[in-house]
Amino acid sequence: MFGTITLLPLLFLLLLRHPSPVSSQSTSSQTPLLAIDFPDPAILLDSSGTYYAFATSSGVINIQAASAPSPSGPWTYLSQTDLLPDGPGPWTAGPGSQTWAPSVVELAPQKYVLYYSGQLSGNNSAFHCVGAATASSVLGPYTPLAEPFACPLDEGGAIDPSGFLDPVSGKRYVVYKIDGNSLGNGGSCNNDVSPIVPTPILLQEVDVDDGITLVGKPVKILDRDEQDGPLVEAPDLWWDGEGGQYVLFYSNHCWSEPGYSVNYATSPKIGGVYEKAGEPLVATGDGANVTAPGGASSLPGGEIVFHGFCGDGRCLFGLGIAGGGEDGVVRVEGVYS
Repeated sequence: MFGTITLLPLLFLLLLRHPSPVSSQSTSSQTPLLAIDFPDPAILLDSSGTYYAFATSSGVINIQAASAPSPSGPWTYLSQTDLLPDGPGPWTAGPGSQTWAPSVVELAPQKYVLYYSGQLSGNNSAFHCVGAATASSVLGPYTPLAEPFACPLDEGGAIDPSGFLDPVSGKRYVVYKIDGNSLGNGGSCNNDVSPIVPTPILLQEVDVDDGITLVGKPVKILDRDEQDGPLVEAPDLWWDGEGGQYVLFYSNHCWSEPGYSVNYATSPKIGGVYEKAGEPLVATGDGANVTAPGGASSLPGGEIVFHGFCGDGRCLFGLGIAGGGEDGVVRVEGVYS
């Protein structure tokens, strides 16, 4: 997924590779929870009882933040906060570069890990890899690791990390996307011209105490098919306790087009195989009334936030969800506004 780009030459290249964003004439009419450009949101309930949301870079801010007393708001944009004030790390293009799709987990009181997608430097600046950073406060400042957390550059790099603590096993995981469409052959999100490049979702176990040390090798749990268009991305795991199943939220099609949507797949085992649902959870033109919804992030209690186009860019939206159906269906319980 693509965040705010501050370097004009890079912006020009991206516009050549990707279609124009959704027209402002077709943007969402649902009232956003946060009416600013806040793409690829991640939500966290802190041990303090405050809800936080984090988003892709904007201008000089590498990772944006907002807070609220409940998932439905009211949300306050923390305009003076940057989780990575000194930049996303020495392996990246540095402060002000494209830093996308953050995820924050609280390991213990005063112990946090931030996962994010960092733009590589030099000749590899067209690619991103997954980074990790640590802090003693939920809002940072976070100190990046010296090396990427995951960087399969020969496969196109990696983006869209999301942390997950499995309530069944007590193990900790990170899911992320192999950014294969960065190696694509053109068209929608650079990957609808044959041969189509895979964009699989991987599951990586990590040490439960530090959230960083890798445990074993990553496992592929999902990939695109013809119905998904050029890609699947933005993975997020949720445990449906009533249904006894793991739910993998993901987005498909292209972020800049109306077909972009929030989808899900389910599995009785965290390592898959995940079975895709027949219909999107949230799509352009449905009851949520959001244009090009995507980048969903969930809470254990059954709340998700996601972005959708509005007059200010990709704004923050949210809704309640419920599982537990005999057919494994995840249902929308209510739209936040």
